[in-house]
Amino acid sequence: VVKLNIFLTDLSDFPVVNEVMAEYFQQPYPARAAVGVAALPKDAQVEMDAVLEL
Repeated sequence: VVKLNIFLTDLSDFPVVNEVMAEYFQQPYPARAAVGVAALPKDAQVEMDAVLEL
């Protein structure tokens, strides 16, 4: 993974995102952008899309 785009309905959840990142990735972490949104489909709280290097 080279980049993650993270969409959050509540930006106060961002510290939890950092904890999850530490569980699944090693430093240096991939580049990422976090965006606060009003709503996500199916009442999701978080959505991510990733750019991968093959």
